[in-house]
Amino acid sequence: MTRPGFSPYSPRPIDMSTPVPLAPDADLSVLDEAKIFAAPDDPVDWPAWRAAITRWRDEARRRIGYDPHRYEVMAEPGPRIVEMVWLWDERLYDFATGRFTVDAYLDAGEAEFGGFDAVMLWNAYPVLGIDARDHFAFFEDIPELPQVVAAFQRRGVKVYFTYYPWETGSGPEAIEKVTAIVERCGFDAVFLDSSKEASSRLRTALDAIDPTLPIECESRVPLAQIADQTMSWAQWFADSNVPGVLRAKWFERRHELHHIRRWNRSHLDELHSAWLNGTGVLVWPVVFGVWVGWNDRDRAILANMRRLYSENASYFVSENWTPLADHPGHDAEVYASRWETGAGRLWSLVNRGQDYAGPLLVVEPSEGEQGLWIDLVSGATLATERQSDGRIAISGTLPAGAIACIVNRAAPPAAPGADIASVAPDFPARVTERIGAPIVRHEHVPVGMALLEVPDGELTVTYRLRETGLYGETPYIEEWKPLPPRLHQIATMTRPLIAHSIAIARDEVTNGQFAEFLAATDYHPMRRERFLAHWHKGTPRPGSENEPVTHVELDDARAYAAWAGLRCRLKTNGRWQRIGACSTEPNRWSGI
Repeated sequence: MTRPGFSPYSPRPIDMSTPVPLAPDADLSVLDEAKIFAAPDDPVDWPAWRAAITRWRDEARRRIGYDPHRYEVMAEPGPRIVEMVWLWDERLYDFATGRFTVDAYLDAGEAEFGGFDAVMLWNAYPVLGIDARDHFAFFEDIPELPQVVAAFQRRGVKVYFTYYPWETGSGPEAIEKVTAIVERCGFDAVFLDSSKEASSRLRTALDAIDPTLPIECESRVPLAQIADQTMSWAQWFADSNVPGVLRAKWFERRHELHHIRRWNRSHLDELHSAWLNGTGVLVWPVVFGVWVGWNDRDRAILANMRRLYSENASYFVSENWTPLADHPGHDAEVYASRWETGAGRLWSLVNRGQDYAGPLLVVEPSEGEQGLWIDLVSGATLATERQSDGRIAISGTLPAGAIACIVNRAAPPAAPGADIASVAPDFPARVTERIGAPIVRHEHVPVGMALLEVPDGELTVTYRLRETGLYGETPYIEEWKPLPPRLHQIATMTRPLIAHSIAIARDEVTNGQFAEFLAATDYHPMRRERFLAHWHKGTPRPGSENEPVTHVELDDARAYAAWAGLRCRLKTNGRWQRIGACSTEPNRWSGI
């Protein structure tokens, strides 16, 4: 059921860009909490629009008594291209050897995306609640985590610690945990999941470690917090038809936003907005365990952006930024921002329409600009023509969806970036594969087990629809933001049943039985941190021998099953229903 007027594929009113009042005496405080300042459709209104947002910025800085001291002590702009990665992602952790593979992960990231400036390490969300631990413990229980962080840093990649205020709160005990983990592991920043702003208590605690430690929150940062939160997510930000300006970036040029649309197959919208605003992008290809890959075209654009950000960093934090600058007056959807420093001028351009060839910019001549006009993305030298009014028309080609970076240089770049003109925007599908346990056949039902006959038919699985989906599907592709009534609604899935017979244990494996297995095999798990944590000095506690064994992982259970001559499979919702439908003793069936 969908509520009237609700479309999961359209931005909510709160996500829309905010129109800018253009009247000279308009109250511009209505822009204080905007996500994006909407740009007028008519180029005639652009000068008034730029004047209005400039007046807003000056008035807002005075109104809140803005103090940029935290940005003044920053050694460099915040990381622009960031990936959010689960610590147990198969790209980062080798399950066969039990080792983190940071170098291999970064090498793959360079090949696919042009590399990352930082990674956000998150760990607990998919498994939080399986026991009494809070999300801090899921980091504290990894002894080699400081070495993992250091391995990223040796490659010049910063590492963020992910903190869940919604789970533990932000009281003194939680803040003490945050600072202890940050200090022990040497994290470079703290990300607050699902939060718009950090508490003053957290900022004070981090200042005691290092005043330059950044805080980044999810979604729109409040105006008053920009002074203390030097980074934020641009998540669920809808741009205007003509590209607008990100409020936080306009207010403080050194504030780093990271554009993200986690479930989209095309990332052109956030890439274009980020490039015109000189801000970052968050890559999140594995969302809560569900793979949502990037297409080749978008990866090529991102690789060019990262290279150009690195080579021209000072331009993109310049106070001399002119959005929607030097437009030639054509009807094509080609737009530019102009960035100026003492070293010269640079234009970032995007094509939000069809393939285009013709004037890209019409610029006023500037002293010292007498070399070639070059696109640093393609490496092409652009054609120029002086107009009757003395301005210079700079022309070239810009394929649909492409970006450009135009400068005046004495010579073209030695090595242009990745070609994005011929890259198809197809979505790279990926099938989720289950690793099954081998079937073990018995002539007779083993002791302690019962025969279960499964007939032909259909199995209906009922579940609550979450962002993680069920059985590998990705339920919210292309949706703007997963929200009720779609999110958390009760869903059903029907699967065919093929007739077969299976023996299933009547009771769960006990501590005593698992102890027999260990004594007979000298088995050791790949990860020892939580293995049999309820035992005492490697043996079951007295009186617990007949209780079910816990604190074992799937590999541990499979090793036990192989030793016992059985097959181990995790029971899904479907199997529980199958057992209940086929058994006369549904409450007794258990086992591993």
